[in-house]
Amino acid sequence: MSDTIPHTTVYPDRLRNFEKTSRDLSSAQPAVMKAFWGLHTTAVADGALDTKTKELIALAISVVTRCDDCIAHHTYDALEAGATQEEFADALGVAILMGGGTSVVYATHAIEALEQFSALASE
Repeated sequence: MSDTIPHTTVYPDRLRNFEKTSRDLSSAQPAVMKAFWGLHTTAVADGALDTKTKELIALAISVVTRCDDCIAHHTYDALEAGATQEEFADALGVAILMGGGTSVVYATHAIEALEQFSALASE
């Protein structure tokens, strides 16, 4: 039996790929994607909740819906908005509450994404 760790997702690469392919999709469906990105911008803008809180909510939903590209995107954006590791942990706890056992697995994906993006930020 091998002692090597199985291949894991590289979340910064996943985010870059998502950004590239979403630009391709925007070329194919400009009106739809313009509307979507407008909705995204409006939804995460400061309001009664600040952007950081909204990104942590989006991260929790990403975990519950099992979307690794979404985990990459919202982990990065939550970090950019100033979220701490403790705030990430709280958001993931709520995701686990709402999503059960499978959300535990995807919460570990979010932890992996957090570690990878944090490592890049400290370089």
